[in-house]
Amino acid sequence: MRRFLSFILALMLPAGALALEDMPVMKHYPLSEQGEAVVNDIAFSADEREIGNDGVFYEIFVSSFSDSNGDGIGDLRGILNRLDYLNDGDPTSGLSLGVDGLWLTPIFASPSYHKYDVTDYDAIDPAFGTEDDLRELVQACHERGVKVILDLPINHTGKDCVWFRRFLNAHLMGNTESDYYDFYNWCGDASMVPPGRHYALSVSPRLLYEANFSDSMPELNFDHPAVRAEMLRVARRYLALGVDGFRFDAAKYIYLGDHAKSAAFWQEYLSALRADYPELYAVGEVWDSDAITDLYAGSMSCFNFTASQTNGLIAETAKGGNANRLTAYLEERTRTLRAINPQTHLSLFIANHDTDRAAGYLTIASGRMQMAANLYLLSPGSPFIYYGEEIGLRGSRGGATTDANRRLAMRWGDGDTVADPVGTTYDPSNQTPYSVMDLLGNSNGILTYYKRLLMIRHANPEIAKGVCRALPFTDTKVGGFLCDWEGNRAAVIHNPTTSAKTISLVDDPELAQMQIAAVIGVEDTAELSDGILTIGAQTSVVLR
Repeated sequence: MRRFLSFILALMLPAGALALEDMPVMKHYPLSEQGEAVVNDIAFSADEREIGNDGVFYEIFVSSFSDSNGDGIGDLRGILNRLDYLNDGDPTSGLSLGVDGLWLTPIFASPSYHKYDVTDYDAIDPAFGTEDDLRELVQACHERGVKVILDLPINHTGKDCVWFRRFLNAHLMGNTESDYYDFYNWCGDASMVPPGRHYALSVSPRLLYEANFSDSMPELNFDHPAVRAEMLRVARRYLALGVDGFRFDAAKYIYLGDHAKSAAFWQEYLSALRADYPELYAVGEVWDSDAITDLYAGSMSCFNFTASQTNGLIAETAKGGNANRLTAYLEERTRTLRAINPQTHLSLFIANHDTDRAAGYLTIASGRMQMAANLYLLSPGSPFIYYGEEIGLRGSRGGATTDANRRLAMRWGDGDTVADPVGTTYDPSNQTPYSVMDLLGNSNGILTYYKRLLMIRHANPEIAKGVCRALPFTDTKVGGFLCDWEGNRAAVIHNPTTSAKTISLVDDPELAQMQIAAVIGVEDTAELSDGILTIGAQTSVVLR
C-alpha cells in the first residue's frame, strides 16, 4: 500500500508540511454550479478504500428520512433516491457525505411509526415499501461499497404478531403440546412474577405475559428451542437477501438481569449465523457500563455509551475538557476489546434515536459540535452518525414523554414531503433554520465540515484500523494518539479549547519525524516547525 494519499481539503498546507509530491494537498473548496463542494485529485487505491468492519455508519430512522411517494412517511425508495447524498460511489468527487454503511431502523411490518413492535418479520411494512425495494437498495449500496445493516429487535414482538396470537390461542385452548404455548414468557398469577420484571395481564385467556418495555411488546422465551430457531431463520432470510448484518436492539434484555445468560445466547446465535455468513456485521445495544458491554464483546461489537450523550466523554471534551482523558480512554477501550475479541471494534456515537440530538446541547455556533465530530469520527473503530447530525438537526424530549421529538423529519429543502412522526411536540422555532439545500452552497457550513472529516478519515486508514496508543501532553488540555497499521503510522492531536495551543513534540522521536497531513477545526489552522506544533482553537490535526 502506498504510504501517503493525496487529497484536497479546505486549507492550504501550513508551514512545516512535507513537499507536494510527498504529502496530501489541502486547498479551499471550490463550488460547482450546483453549489456543492468539489474535491478532486483524491488518489484512493482499491485496498485503501476497502471498508471492513471499521467504516463510518449512518443511522437512518426510516420513517423520518425521505419520502418518495408523497404520503409524508419516509420509505426505502426515499433512501434509494438519496444515495448520491450519502455516498455517490466516487471517493474523489467530494459531492457526497461519504459514509461507508447504513443502519436502517426496523423496516418490518408494525402498527407504530418506530416499528420496534414487529408483527411480521417476513414482511416489509407497506408504508416503507416492498422486499424488491429493499433488494434494490442493498444492491445499489453494494455497488458503491456501502454496507447495509438492519435493526433487528428480537427481545420482544408486537402484541399483534401472529406468534403472540398463536400463543394466546394455545393457552385459550389449553393446548400444552403447541410449540406456541411457551413461545413467550408468562405466568398464571401475580405471585409468580419474578422480582424486578413487569408482566401485563391478558384477559382472555387470563394470564400474565412479560412486557418490560411496554404492554404492547410481549417478550419472547429464548429458553424455547422453537424461538431460537425462528429468530435464526429470520436473520438468515435477510442475510440471504443481501444485507450485511444487524444492529440488535435491547441486546442485554434477552434474559433480563442475567448478563451471563444473555451473552451466552448471543455467542450461540451469532456463531450459528457466521457459520454461513463469516463477514456478518453485528453491533448490539447494550446500554450499560463498559464492564457490562465487555461481557457481550466476545460475540459482537457494542455501542459505547460511556463516551456518548450529554454527559459522555466526547461532549465533556468538546466543551473544552481535557482531551487526554478521552485519548487515554480510547487506548484502554481498543486494547481491551482486541484482547476479548480481535474482530470486535469500538462503536462510538454522540447521539441516536433514543437520545437528545447533539446539536441542541453542543451547538454549532459555539464550535462544540464540530469539535465533538472531530473527536469521534477521527477515532478507531466504526463510528455512527445519526441522520441529520451533519446539518445540525435538533430534537429533544424536553418536558414531553415521547421519543418522537428526537426523530424529527430530515430537512432537505427541495420539496421532500417527509413529515415529523405522529405525537411530536417539539417546538419548530427551536429547529435549525438550515436544510441540506441551504448548506450545499456553503463551503464553511457544517455539512461540508462532515464531508471533510470523512475524507480525512478515509485518507488515513490507520486511524480506524490501527493499534491506538495515547500521546499524553502534560499541563495542557491538548491530547492525541498514535495509530499503527500495516507498517504505517498516523497521529491525531486535538485542541478542544477556545484558544490556540503550542506543544513540543521533540521528546517523542516518532512524532518529531512527522509532518502535518490534515487540519480541521473551528479556527482550522496549525503549524509545525522544528518539532513545535501550534494548533488553532477547537481544531484537530493529523500527522504522518
